Amino acid sequence: MRENVRVTSDFRGDYQELVDEISELLGAPATLENRDFELIAFGAYDSEGDLDPSALDPVRARSILTRRSTPAVRAWFEGFGITRATGPVRIPPTPEAGVHRGRICLPVRHRGVVLGYVWLLDTDPGPTGRQLAAAMDVSGRIGALLADEAQHGADLSRELRAVLTAGDTWQRDLAVSELRGALGPRADVPHTLVCVAPWPSADPDDAPSVRAVQGATALCTVPWGPAAHALALLIRLRSTDTPAPALTAASRLLERAAGLTGTTGGTPAAGPTPAAGPSTTATGPSTTAAGTAAGIASARTGLVELGAAWREASAAARAALAETRFGPVAQWASIGPYRLLTALPPEAAEAAHDPAVRSLLSPAHRDLARTAEVYLDHAGQAGRTAAALGVHRQTLYYRLARVEQLTGLDLDDGEDRLLLHMALKAHRLRPRPPGSPAAAPR
Repeated sequence: MRENVRVTSDFRGDYQELVDEISELLGAPATLENRDFELIAFGAYDSEGDLDPSALDPVRARSILTRRSTPAVRAWFEGFGITRATGPVRIPPTPEAGVHRGRICLPVRHRGVVLGYVWLLDTDPGPTGRQLAAAMDVSGRIGALLADEAQHGADLSRELRAVLTAGDTWQRDLAVSELRGALGPRADVPHTLVCVAPWPSADPDDAPSVRAVQGATALCTVPWGPAAHALALLIRLRSTDTPAPALTAASRLLERAAGLTGTTGGTPAAGPTPAAGPSTTATGPSTTAAGTAAGIASARTGLVELGAAWREASAAARAALAETRFGPVAQWASIGPYRLLTALPPEAAEAAHDPAVRSLLSPAHRDLARTAEVYLDHAGQAGRTAAALGVHRQTLYYRLARVEQLTGLDLDDGEDRLLLHMALKAHRLRPRPPGSPAAAPR
Protein backbone atom coordinates (compact mmCIF):
# COMPACT_ATOMS: atom_id res chain seq x y z
CA MET A 1 0.00 0.00 0.00
CA ARG A 2 2.87 2.35 0.75
CA GLU A 3 4.13 2.17 -2.86
CA ASN A 4 0.66 2.85 -4.26
CA VAL A 5 0.35 6.00 -2.15
CA ARG A 6 3.76 7.17 -3.17
CA VAL A 7 3.02 6.86 -6.88
CA THR A 8 0.39 9.61 -6.73
CA SER A 9 2.11 11.84 -4.14
CA ASP A 10 4.76 14.56 -4.40
CA PHE A 11 8.22 13.18 -3.60
CA ARG A 12 9.69 16.58 -2.76
CA GLY A 13 8.54 16.58 0.88
CA ASP A 14 10.08 13.12 1.45
CA TYR A 15 13.45 14.32 0.15
CA GLN A 16 13.32 17.41 2.33
CA GLU A 17 12.66 15.33 5.45
CA LEU A 18 15.62 13.04 4.72
CA VAL A 19 17.99 15.92 4.00
CA ASP A 20 16.90 17.64 7.21
CA GLU A 21 17.62 14.38 9.03
CA ILE A 22 21.19 14.35 7.68
CA SER A 23 21.61 18.02 8.64
CA GLU A 24 20.54 17.20 12.20
CA LEU A 25 22.83 14.16 12.39
CA LEU A 26 25.90 16.08 11.27
CA GLY A 27 25.09 19.48 12.74
CA ALA A 28 25.56 21.20 9.40
CA PRO A 29 23.36 22.18 6.43
CA ALA A 30 23.25 19.56 3.67
CA THR A 31 22.17 19.82 0.04
CA LEU A 32 20.88 17.00 -2.15
CA GLU A 33 21.48 16.95 -5.90
CA ASN A 34 20.67 14.30 -8.48
CA ARG A 35 23.42 12.74 -10.58
CA ASP A 36 23.07 15.60 -13.09
CA PHE A 37 23.87 18.10 -10.29
CA GLU A 38 20.35 19.50 -10.22
CA LEU A 39 19.29 20.64 -6.75
CA ILE A 40 16.56 18.55 -5.09
CA ALA A 41 16.51 19.77 -1.49
CA PHE A 42 18.45 22.04 0.86
CA GLY A 43 18.58 21.34 4.58
CA ALA A 44 18.78 24.54 6.62
CA TYR A 45 20.51 23.76 9.93
CA ASP A 46 20.70 26.72 12.31
CA SER A 47 24.34 26.66 13.35
CA GLU A 48 26.33 29.83 13.89
CA GLY A 49 28.29 30.78 10.79
CA ASP A 50 27.06 27.91 8.62
CA LEU A 51 24.35 30.02 6.98
CA ASP A 52 26.32 33.26 6.86
CA PRO A 53 26.08 34.44 3.20
CA SER A 54 29.78 35.34 3.31
CA ALA A 55 30.55 31.66 3.96
CA LEU A 56 28.87 30.58 0.72
CA ASP A 57 31.35 30.23 -2.12
CA PRO A 58 30.21 30.99 -5.71
CA VAL A 59 29.66 27.32 -6.58
CA ARG A 60 27.42 26.66 -3.58
CA ALA A 61 25.53 29.94 -3.94
CA ARG A 62 24.80 29.29 -7.62
CA SER A 63 23.63 25.75 -6.90
CA ILE A 64 21.12 26.98 -4.30
CA LEU A 65 19.91 30.01 -6.25
CA THR A 66 19.62 28.42 -9.72
CA ARG A 67 18.99 24.82 -8.56
CA ARG A 68 21.75 23.45 -10.76
CA SER A 69 25.53 23.47 -11.31
CA THR A 70 27.40 24.22 -14.51
CA PRO A 71 28.92 21.43 -16.64
CA ALA A 72 32.39 22.69 -15.67
CA VAL A 73 31.62 22.42 -11.95
CA ARG A 74 30.15 18.96 -12.47
CA ALA A 75 33.27 17.76 -14.30
CA TRP A 76 35.53 19.24 -11.61
CA PHE A 77 33.78 17.45 -8.74
CA GLU A 78 33.47 14.18 -10.68
CA GLY A 79 37.24 14.31 -11.07
CA PHE A 80 37.49 13.34 -7.39
CA GLY A 81 35.87 9.97 -8.09
CA ILE A 82 32.46 10.65 -6.58
CA THR A 83 30.68 8.68 -9.32
CA ARG A 84 32.51 5.49 -8.22
CA ALA A 85 32.70 6.11 -4.47
CA THR A 86 30.70 4.02 -2.02
CA GLY A 87 31.52 6.15 1.03
CA PRO A 88 32.15 9.81 1.94
CA VAL A 89 34.60 11.74 -0.26
CA ARG A 90 36.43 14.80 1.04
CA ILE A 91 37.13 17.52 -1.54
CA PRO A 92 39.62 20.26 -0.62
CA PRO A 93 38.96 23.98 -1.12
CA THR A 94 40.09 25.31 -4.50
CA PRO A 95 39.50 29.09 -4.68
CA GLU A 96 40.54 29.30 -8.35
CA ALA A 97 37.63 26.97 -9.17
CA GLY A 98 35.18 29.03 -7.09
CA VAL A 99 35.24 26.44 -4.27
CA HIS A 100 36.32 28.50 -1.25
CA ARG A 101 35.40 25.87 1.32
CA GLY A 102 36.06 22.16 1.36
CA ARG A 103 33.25 19.67 0.79
CA ILE A 104 32.18 16.27 2.00
CA CYS A 105 30.27 14.34 -0.63
CA LEU A 106 28.02 11.43 0.37
CA PRO A 107 27.21 9.43 -2.80
CA VAL A 108 23.56 8.38 -3.01
CA ARG A 109 23.33 4.86 -4.40
CA HIS A 110 20.71 2.22 -4.96
CA ARG A 111 21.70 -1.33 -5.91
CA GLY A 112 25.18 -0.15 -6.82
CA VAL A 113 24.06 2.70 -9.11
CA VAL A 114 24.82 6.31 -8.17
CA LEU A 115 21.62 8.38 -8.36
CA GLY A 116 22.70 11.58 -6.63
CA TYR A 117 24.91 13.27 -4.04
CA VAL A 118 24.51 14.80 -0.58
CA TRP A 119 26.88 17.74 -0.08
CA LEU A 120 28.20 19.24 3.17
CA LEU A 121 30.62 22.07 3.84
CA ASP A 122 33.66 20.57 5.57
CA THR A 123 34.56 21.95 8.99
CA ASP A 124 37.35 21.60 11.52
CA PRO A 125 36.70 19.46 13.39
CA GLY A 126 34.43 17.71 10.93
CA PRO A 127 31.82 15.02 11.58
CA THR A 128 32.97 11.81 13.23
CA GLY A 129 33.12 8.48 11.46
CA ARG A 130 30.03 7.33 13.36
CA GLN A 131 28.09 10.43 12.28
CA LEU A 132 29.11 9.93 8.64
CA ALA A 133 28.11 6.25 8.79
CA ALA A 134 24.67 7.23 10.08
CA ALA A 135 24.38 9.86 7.34
CA MET A 136 25.31 7.24 4.71
CA ASP A 137 22.45 5.08 5.98
CA VAL A 138 20.06 7.98 5.35
CA SER A 139 21.58 8.52 1.89
CA GLY A 140 20.74 4.89 1.16
CA ARG A 141 17.10 5.64 1.96
CA ILE A 142 17.30 8.64 -0.37
CA GLY A 143 18.68 6.34 -3.07
CA ALA A 144 15.72 3.98 -2.67
CA LEU A 145 13.34 6.93 -2.95
CA LEU A 146 15.10 8.23 -6.08
CA ALA A 147 14.89 4.77 -7.63
CA ASP A 148 11.22 4.53 -6.70
CA GLU A 149 10.52 7.89 -8.31
CA ALA A 150 12.53 6.99 -11.41
CA GLN A 151 10.33 3.93 -11.88
CA HIS A 152 7.22 6.04 -11.32
CA GLY A 153 8.44 8.63 -13.83
CA ALA A 154 9.18 5.94 -16.40
CA ASP A 155 5.62 4.65 -16.10
CA LEU A 156 4.18 8.12 -16.67
CA SER A 157 6.56 8.62 -19.58
CA ARG A 158 5.17 5.56 -21.29
CA GLU A 159 1.60 6.70 -20.70
CA LEU A 160 2.23 10.25 -21.95
CA ARG A 161 4.05 8.89 -24.99
CA ALA A 162 1.09 6.61 -25.71
CA VAL A 163 -1.25 9.62 -25.70
CA LEU A 164 0.94 11.70 -28.01
CA THR A 165 1.68 8.92 -30.51
CA ALA A 166 -1.76 7.26 -30.63
CA GLY A 167 -2.72 6.37 -34.17
CA ASP A 168 -6.48 6.80 -33.90
CA THR A 169 -9.17 8.24 -31.62
CA TRP A 170 -9.87 4.94 -29.86
CA GLN A 171 -6.19 4.42 -28.97
CA ARG A 172 -5.86 8.02 -27.79
CA ASP A 173 -8.95 7.81 -25.60
CA LEU A 174 -7.62 4.63 -24.00
CA ALA A 175 -4.19 6.19 -23.42
CA VAL A 176 -5.73 9.34 -21.93
CA SER A 177 -7.81 7.19 -19.59
CA GLU A 178 -4.69 5.36 -18.38
CA LEU A 179 -2.78 8.60 -17.88
CA ARG A 180 -5.71 10.11 -15.99
CA GLY A 181 -5.81 7.08 -13.70
CA ALA A 182 -2.08 7.38 -12.98
CA LEU A 183 -2.29 11.12 -12.24
CA GLY A 184 -5.38 10.95 -10.05
CA PRO A 185 -6.53 14.43 -8.89
CA ARG A 186 -3.59 16.05 -10.71
CA ALA A 187 -5.28 15.22 -14.03
CA ASP A 188 -7.91 17.92 -13.50
CA VAL A 189 -5.69 20.93 -12.77
CA PRO A 190 -4.78 23.57 -15.40
CA HIS A 191 -1.85 22.45 -17.51
CA THR A 192 -0.08 22.86 -20.83
CA LEU A 193 2.32 20.90 -23.03
CA VAL A 194 5.86 21.98 -23.87
CA CYS A 195 7.70 20.65 -26.93
CA VAL A 196 11.50 20.93 -27.16
CA ALA A 197 12.73 19.93 -30.61
CA PRO A 198 14.79 18.47 -31.93
CA TRP A 199 15.91 16.87 -28.65
CA PRO A 200 19.60 15.87 -28.90
CA SER A 201 19.14 12.26 -27.78
CA ALA A 202 16.59 9.45 -27.98
CA ASP A 203 18.12 7.82 -24.88
CA PRO A 204 15.64 8.10 -21.97
CA ASP A 205 18.61 8.46 -19.58
CA ASP A 206 19.46 11.76 -21.28
CA ALA A 207 16.04 13.23 -20.47
CA PRO A 208 15.73 15.09 -17.16
CA SER A 209 13.62 13.53 -14.44
CA VAL A 210 10.14 14.89 -13.86
CA ARG A 211 11.21 16.04 -10.40
CA ALA A 212 14.03 18.15 -11.83
CA VAL A 213 11.53 20.41 -13.64
CA GLN A 214 9.39 22.42 -11.27
CA GLY A 215 5.68 21.88 -11.88
CA ALA A 216 6.24 18.94 -14.24
CA THR A 217 3.66 16.14 -14.22
CA ALA A 218 4.99 13.83 -16.96
CA LEU A 219 7.81 13.88 -19.48
CA CYS A 220 8.83 11.71 -22.44
CA THR A 221 10.62 11.67 -25.80
CA VAL A 222 8.62 11.15 -29.00
CA PRO A 223 9.60 10.85 -32.69
CA TRP A 224 10.14 14.17 -34.45
CA GLY A 225 10.25 13.62 -38.19
CA PRO A 226 11.95 10.64 -39.80
CA ALA A 227 15.22 10.68 -37.85
CA ALA A 228 14.88 12.91 -34.80
CA HIS A 229 13.10 13.15 -31.46
CA ALA A 230 11.34 15.81 -29.43
CA LEU A 231 10.94 16.12 -25.69
CA ALA A 232 7.35 16.48 -24.46
CA LEU A 233 6.55 17.92 -21.03
CA LEU A 234 3.15 18.04 -19.34
CA ILE A 235 3.33 20.85 -16.79
CA ARG A 236 0.93 22.13 -14.16
CA LEU A 237 -0.13 25.79 -14.16
CA ARG A 238 -1.56 27.96 -11.42
CA SER A 239 -4.26 29.07 -13.86
CA THR A 240 -4.93 28.91 -17.59
CA ASP A 241 -3.83 32.54 -18.02
CA THR A 242 -0.50 32.15 -16.19
CA PRO A 243 2.06 30.52 -18.54
CA ALA A 244 5.13 31.50 -16.45
CA PRO A 245 5.85 27.94 -15.16
CA ALA A 246 5.86 26.63 -18.74
CA LEU A 247 8.19 29.40 -19.94
CA THR A 248 10.61 28.68 -17.09
CA ALA A 249 10.49 24.92 -17.72
CA ALA A 250 11.10 25.39 -21.46
CA SER A 251 14.13 27.56 -20.75
CA ARG A 252 15.57 24.96 -18.34
CA LEU A 253 15.05 22.17 -20.89
CA LEU A 254 16.83 24.18 -23.58
CA GLU A 255 19.76 24.62 -21.20
CA ARG A 256 19.75 20.86 -20.65
CA ALA A 257 19.76 20.29 -24.42
CA ALA A 258 22.75 22.62 -24.73
CA GLY A 259 24.57 20.59 -22.09
CA LEU A 260 23.93 17.36 -24.00
CA THR A 261 25.18 18.70 -27.32
CA GLY A 262 28.05 20.76 -25.95
CA THR A 263 27.15 23.48 -28.48
CA THR A 264 25.24 26.69 -27.98
CA GLY A 265 23.87 29.37 -30.18
CA GLY A 266 20.77 31.05 -31.49
CA THR A 267 17.95 29.15 -33.06
CA PRO A 268 18.55 28.84 -36.81
CA ALA A 269 15.95 29.91 -39.29
CA ALA A 270 15.16 27.96 -42.40
CA GLY A 271 14.38 29.23 -45.86
CA PRO A 272 15.26 32.57 -47.39
CA THR A 273 17.41 34.85 -45.30
CA PRO A 274 15.31 37.70 -43.90
CA ALA A 275 16.51 41.16 -43.21
CA ALA A 276 17.87 42.24 -39.91
CA GLY A 277 15.55 44.51 -38.01
CA PRO A 278 13.50 44.99 -34.86
CA SER A 279 12.06 41.83 -33.41
CA THR A 280 10.00 40.62 -30.50
CA THR A 281 11.64 37.71 -28.73
CA ALA A 282 9.96 35.44 -26.22
CA THR A 283 11.60 35.09 -22.86
CA GLY A 284 14.21 32.38 -23.14
CA PRO A 285 17.47 31.09 -21.72
CA SER A 286 20.80 32.76 -22.24
CA THR A 287 22.31 29.43 -23.28
CA THR A 288 20.53 27.19 -25.77
CA ALA A 289 21.41 24.26 -27.99
CA ALA A 290 22.07 25.46 -31.52
CA GLY A 291 19.23 24.35 -33.77
CA THR A 292 16.81 23.55 -30.90
CA ALA A 293 13.68 25.47 -29.90
CA ALA A 294 10.71 25.10 -27.60
CA GLY A 295 6.99 25.53 -28.20
CA ILE A 296 4.19 25.95 -25.66
CA ALA A 297 0.55 25.05 -26.27
CA SER A 298 -2.47 27.00 -25.07
CA ALA A 299 -3.40 26.16 -21.49
CA ARG A 300 -6.21 23.70 -20.79
CA THR A 301 -7.95 22.03 -17.87
CA GLY A 302 -8.26 18.25 -18.08
CA LEU A 303 -6.62 15.77 -20.43
CA VAL A 304 -9.23 15.38 -23.19
CA GLU A 305 -7.46 17.76 -25.59
CA LEU A 306 -3.90 16.56 -25.06
CA GLY A 307 -3.61 15.57 -28.73
CA ALA A 308 -4.58 19.07 -29.87
CA ALA A 309 -2.27 20.61 -27.27
CA TRP A 310 0.66 18.56 -28.57
CA ARG A 311 -0.02 19.73 -32.13
CA GLU A 312 0.03 23.32 -30.89
CA ALA A 313 3.26 22.88 -28.93
CA SER A 314 4.93 21.15 -31.89
CA ALA A 315 3.75 23.87 -34.25
CA ALA A 316 5.12 26.59 -31.97
CA ALA A 317 8.50 24.82 -31.82
CA ARG A 318 8.56 24.54 -35.63
CA ALA A 319 7.73 28.24 -35.91
CA ALA A 320 10.52 29.13 -33.49
CA LEU A 321 12.95 27.11 -35.61
CA ALA A 322 11.71 28.84 -38.76
CA GLU A 323 11.63 32.41 -37.42
CA THR A 324 14.16 33.36 -34.77
CA ARG A 325 12.02 36.37 -33.77
CA PHE A 326 9.65 33.85 -32.14
CA GLY A 327 12.27 31.90 -30.21
CA PRO A 328 13.95 30.20 -28.67
CA VAL A 329 10.69 29.72 -26.72
CA ALA A 330 7.49 30.38 -28.65
CA GLN A 331 3.89 30.24 -27.49
CA TRP A 332 1.20 28.95 -29.85
CA ALA A 333 -0.78 32.18 -29.45
CA SER A 334 2.18 34.28 -30.64
CA ILE A 335 3.13 32.62 -33.94
CA GLY A 336 0.55 34.36 -36.14
CA PRO A 337 0.16 32.87 -39.64
CA TYR A 338 2.30 29.90 -38.68
CA ARG A 339 -0.73 28.60 -36.77
CA LEU A 340 -2.21 27.88 -40.21
CA LEU A 341 0.97 26.98 -42.07
CA THR A 342 2.06 24.38 -39.51
CA ALA A 343 -1.34 22.71 -39.78
CA LEU A 344 -0.66 21.85 -43.43
CA PRO A 345 0.70 18.39 -44.27
CA PRO A 346 4.54 18.20 -44.37
CA GLU A 347 4.66 18.01 -48.16
CA ALA A 348 2.98 21.40 -48.35
CA ALA A 349 6.10 22.97 -46.84
CA GLU A 350 8.03 21.91 -49.92
CA ALA A 351 7.08 25.17 -51.58
CA ALA A 352 9.93 24.82 -54.07
CA HIS A 353 7.68 22.36 -55.94
CA ASP A 354 5.23 25.16 -56.77
CA PRO A 355 6.03 26.31 -60.33
CA ALA A 356 5.56 29.95 -59.38
CA VAL A 357 8.35 29.97 -56.79
CA ARG A 358 10.61 27.10 -57.80
CA SER A 359 13.20 29.34 -59.45
CA LEU A 360 13.04 32.05 -56.78
CA LEU A 361 13.81 29.56 -53.99
CA SER A 362 16.93 28.21 -55.63
CA PRO A 363 20.25 29.08 -53.90
CA ALA A 364 21.21 31.30 -56.82
CA HIS A 365 18.37 33.72 -56.01
CA ARG A 366 18.64 33.78 -52.22
CA ASP A 367 18.93 37.59 -52.08
CA LEU A 368 15.87 38.03 -54.28
CA ALA A 369 13.83 35.69 -52.08
CA ARG A 370 14.94 37.61 -49.03
CA THR A 371 13.98 40.89 -50.68
CA ALA A 372 10.53 39.59 -51.62
CA GLU A 373 9.86 38.31 -48.09
CA VAL A 374 10.93 41.55 -46.40
CA TYR A 375 8.85 43.56 -48.89
CA LEU A 376 5.75 41.48 -48.15
CA ASP A 377 6.45 41.54 -44.39
CA HIS A 378 6.40 45.35 -44.62
CA ALA A 379 3.02 45.35 -46.41
CA GLY A 380 4.56 46.41 -49.71
CA GLN A 381 5.90 49.71 -48.37
CA ALA A 382 9.01 50.45 -50.42
CA GLY A 383 10.54 52.99 -48.03
CA ARG A 384 10.40 50.71 -44.98
CA THR A 385 11.60 47.73 -47.03
CA ALA A 386 14.60 49.58 -48.44
CA ALA A 387 15.54 50.78 -44.97
CA ALA A 388 15.24 47.26 -43.51
CA LEU A 389 17.40 45.83 -46.29
CA GLY A 390 19.87 48.72 -46.22
CA VAL A 391 19.57 49.32 -49.98
CA HIS A 392 18.58 52.23 -52.22
CA ARG A 393 14.98 52.33 -53.44
CA GLN A 394 16.09 51.90 -57.04
CA THR A 395 17.92 48.71 -56.04
CA LEU A 396 14.75 47.50 -54.36
CA TYR A 397 12.61 48.21 -57.42
CA TYR A 398 15.10 46.38 -59.64
CA ARG A 399 15.03 43.31 -57.38
CA LEU A 400 11.23 43.29 -57.20
CA ALA A 401 11.03 43.43 -60.99
CA ARG A 402 13.38 40.42 -61.15
CA VAL A 403 11.11 38.59 -58.66
CA GLU A 404 8.13 39.19 -60.92
CA GLN A 405 10.07 37.95 -63.95
CA LEU A 406 11.17 34.75 -62.19
CA THR A 407 7.78 33.91 -60.70
CA GLY A 408 5.35 35.28 -63.25
CA LEU A 409 3.48 36.86 -60.33
CA ASP A 410 2.19 40.44 -60.18
CA LEU A 411 3.19 42.06 -56.89
CA ASP A 412 0.37 44.58 -57.34
CA ASP A 413 -2.17 41.73 -57.25
CA GLY A 414 -3.40 40.72 -53.79
CA GLU A 415 -3.78 37.00 -54.52
CA ASP A 416 -0.37 36.79 -56.18
CA ARG A 417 1.19 38.50 -53.19
CA LEU A 418 -0.62 36.11 -50.84
CA LEU A 419 0.63 33.08 -52.78
CA LEU A 420 4.22 34.32 -52.75
CA HIS A 421 4.13 35.27 -49.07
CA MET A 422 2.71 31.87 -48.06
CA ALA A 423 5.27 30.05 -50.19
CA LEU A 424 8.16 31.95 -48.64
CA LYS A 425 6.91 31.33 -45.09
CA ALA A 426 6.10 27.67 -45.76
CA HIS A 427 9.60 27.18 -47.18
CA ARG A 428 10.99 28.03 -43.77
CA LEU A 429 9.16 25.06 -42.26
CA ARG A 430 10.77 22.47 -44.53
CA PRO A 431 12.92 19.84 -42.76
CA ARG A 432 16.59 20.76 -42.63
CA PRO A 433 19.37 18.17 -42.59
CA PRO A 434 21.56 18.17 -39.46
CA GLY A 435 24.48 20.58 -39.70
CA SER A 436 23.00 22.54 -42.61
CA PRO A 437 23.76 26.28 -42.56
CA ALA A 438 21.19 28.47 -40.87
CA ALA A 439 19.66 31.58 -42.30
CA ALA A 440 20.60 34.90 -40.77
CA PRO A 441 18.50 35.79 -37.72
CA ARG A 442 15.57 38.09 -38.20
